[in-house]
Amino acid sequence: MKLYKSRIGKLLRTSKYRREFIQKELGVSANTLSNWCNSKTYPPIDKAFKLADLLECSVYDLYERENKM
Repeated sequence: MKLYKSRIGKLLRTSKYRREFIQKELGVSANTLSNWCNSKTYPPIDKAFKLADLLECSVYDLYERENKM
């Protein structure tokens, strides 16, 4: 089974922007951003692209694929 692990939290820690700024730019709550960081939920595609722009990375960089049996 393929699972995807969020790299958003790691990318946020190295971002030049504070979490509060990113939340405001994306129009999401702190809880929503936290859920994205912990792979509990996933951002809608439009927000994923905007988040990737803010984090100066590709949308593909937001997650890593894990192969678990």
